[in-house]
Amino acid sequence: MGHPLSAADRIARHFPPRALTWRLRTQTLHFGRRPLLMGIVNVTPDSFSDGGKYFSVQAACEHACQLVEDGADLLDIGGESSRPYADRISPEEELHRLLPVLADIARCTNVPISIDTSKSTVARAAIAAGAEIINDITALESDPDMLALAIETRAGICAMHMQGTPQTMQDDPQYDAVVEDIHTYLGQRRDTLVQAGIASQRICLDPGIGFGKTHAHNLTLMANCWRFHSLGCPLLAGHSRKGFLGKLLGDKLRDRTSVSVGAALALAAQGVQILRVHDVRPTREALLAFEASGGTGDF
Repeated sequence: MGHPLSAADRIARHFPPRALTWRLRTQTLHFGRRPLLMGIVNVTPDSFSDGGKYFSVQAACEHACQLVEDGADLLDIGGESSRPYADRISPEEELHRLLPVLADIARCTNVPISIDTSKSTVARAAIAAGAEIINDITALESDPDMLALAIETRAGICAMHMQGTPQTMQDDPQYDAVVEDIHTYLGQRRDTLVQAGIASQRICLDPGIGFGKTHAHNLTLMANCWRFHSLGCPLLAGHSRKGFLGKLLGDKLRDRTSVSVGAALALAAQGVQILRVHDVRPTREALLAFEASGGTGDF
């Protein structure tokens, strides 16, 4: 299950049925052949790719508006870096960074806003400010109050797989079989959320590319994302500008825009519904051409 498919297998294979909708707090997303793009707004001084670039309220809001103009279908706003070995911050500091930005963005755009946090107090305030989605890298496991908040607010949920924490995840990640192990975890987490009272239609799953995975693990996951359709939920992939792509280029300092766009096309070919990306415009333009020339296939 964890091995990339041969060309012959790819031609012959049939995808499991894909989820076609995702219910958010007040909206429903509908998926076609081309993935939706989630633009990244990092209101942080230390994120791995653009830390500090959009740290001020004005810069973050201008960036968010530009992402929407470039074609973002959603915006994911985060106030705490989850890069390897990042320092934790308090809920108060996270809210201080986020709330002014959230308020301004919610007023200037109608695209759904996702809050990238694992803290229930931050998620609650973000939802009150207009967020539709809780995007939790711990799959609602780290904060005991997050599950109740998700049920209460009826927000859309994105549950991600991560081995360890951002402070430990890249020390020595190990799997028996990376695709099978993550597939099992996400299936169990989906079942736990549903049994607790979250409708399955509100759940999106993220295999956590780059979170507690080696270079080889990430490439194997990228080649096998289509297998996670069998879990019955929309899939989100966050590959953009990550270190394994720099390693693929053989130069960690090289610009990773083109290689990220190339990876986006591979994920689109597997029917992944949402791509979380920094570079919305070039990704969207590549996907338009890819779709027009038959690259996204029939799902």
